[in-house]
Amino acid sequence: LHTAYRRQRQMCIRDSSTTMKINYQTLLRNFQAGTTTAILLIPQSMAYALVAGVQPVYGLYASLLPLVVYALLGRSRELALGPGALDTLLIGVTISGLSMASNPNAATVAAVIAFQVAIIQIVLGLLRGGFLINFLSKPVISGFTSAAALTIAISQVKHLLGMELDRSSRFYEEFWQLVTHVEEIHLMTAMIGIGSLLFIAMAKRIKKSFPNALAVVILATIVGAVLKVDQSQVSILGAIPQGLPQFGFTWVTQELFIALLPSSVAIAAVGYLTTISIARTFADRNHYDIAPNRELIALGASNFVASFSQGFPVSASFSRSAVHAEAGSTSPYSLVVVATWIFLTLLFLTEYLYYLPTATLAAIIILAVLGLIDFTLVKHLRKTKQSDMWLLLLTFFSTLIVGIVEGILIGVVFSLGLFLYLTTRPHTAILGRVGETADFRNLKHYPEATTYTGVIIIRIDAQFYFGNVSFLKTLLQKLELESPSPLKTIIIEACSIAQLDSSADSVLHDIADDFKERNIKLKFASVKVPVLRVMKASGLYDKIEERNFFMNIDDAVQSELSQ
Repeated sequence: LHTAYRRQRQMCIRDSSTTMKINYQTLLRNFQAGTTTAILLIPQSMAYALVAGVQPVYGLYASLLPLVVYALLGRSRELALGPGALDTLLIGVTISGLSMASNPNAATVAAVIAFQVAIIQIVLGLLRGGFLINFLSKPVISGFTSAAALTIAISQVKHLLGMELDRSSRFYEEFWQLVTHVEEIHLMTAMIGIGSLLFIAMAKRIKKSFPNALAVVILATIVGAVLKVDQSQVSILGAIPQGLPQFGFTWVTQELFIALLPSSVAIAAVGYLTTISIARTFADRNHYDIAPNRELIALGASNFVASFSQGFPVSASFSRSAVHAEAGSTSPYSLVVVATWIFLTLLFLTEYLYYLPTATLAAIIILAVLGLIDFTLVKHLRKTKQSDMWLLLLTFFSTLIVGIVEGILIGVVFSLGLFLYLTTRPHTAILGRVGETADFRNLKHYPEATTYTGVIIIRIDAQFYFGNVSFLKTLLQKLELESPSPLKTIIIEACSIAQLDSSADSVLHDIADDFKERNIKLKFASVKVPVLRVMKASGLYDKIEERNFFMNIDDAVQSELSQ
């Protein structure tokens, strides 16, 4: 007994040691991941604050408490929350439209937008409305993202080159201003900006994991301090308030609050879609599950605390999340490490950023957003689904020409319009038997398939509802007119019909009555139980008669041939 006890005790000690080692390694990995992401996020958050039209320090405020809240509520292990390219662009466009960019009131407006975005996301999450984001199709998002990336990039060129130009939400207006004011380029600013671009690009080529953003910030700040570039009219960050943000909420007028709502809805949708897409990508890759509605609530709660801590709306970034994952993050709590480094920066490091040229931040933004432009999807859709390709291009050019918010709205409207158009004209196939088998295939793809005199077999690949009832009626009339021999029987393969509403049921009654009067048989194969239930309740099942319903097409054809 004594020997057995000693062995058991030794096993427990070994197990405990292994567990401590695993926990220590996990903690170390997440600390390293959080530190690496903070190195990337600190300069990025300040840069994106400029895109949003507020002072750089507000980017640090937006990267503090929201990360802690997401770590407590969210479930994605690799998601790197913080200021995002698309969100900040939409905020900047909204603030610019109010003619208050870069003045103190801009931060108040950004905080109000964060509050509205938070309420929208939390309410949708509680109502389990995350599915509504599915109406933003991939072609629409890709077109919008690519156009927004170009718009952000072109808006930062003036900072890169030291030009004083008006802000615009339209790509062509920004581009035209750059072309017509070339003589205003500030030589030293341009040298710093282009030098920063080249440094980041070269560092990326040499080693992808190199913290190029932090390195160029440190290098540019040192150069700025040594050369006293502010005396040469180079724009620098200047004095950044040291310390934590003030907690509270500044209310605005009712008119302004209502005027901000349309932009807040767009930011809430785009922010969530970006976040859930990234979260799903990493969850699928690493074999774990996330709940979309929970993520929506977590993101909303993060934006809620942002609104009360002088922040602005936040979301995820794919490039930042990729770095976060590659650095070893295995838990949402690694974001607490990121927030801790932001906390230390606000308390102790802001004074060292005084001489950082804004041209360097512009270079960081330009190279970050250019990676969002997706040309490969256009090539893919041109080969696979051209209607989606045209939808992508429509959204892309609408966003560039009409505006950011208007562009995504146009894309959504046309996406829904295309969806409705396709459902009112569902795909149908005239079927024939393949060889001696019991398989029936589309005659367009199998022209050698066997058909039967006076019999038309048709498959409808959609639910049957009020929107496409007239289409079916017209199609049956057309098939009857084109039939080379007098029509005797119509067999409808209903395996793809998952729903039958009252309007569609009423039309089927009319068709059945018309065929009965003209001695044409109407038969159904593979009818689903929910559809069959509606047919029985409405009396259609009895009207067509039980003997005209079959488990599959082969049975229906055999019954026809045996008569």
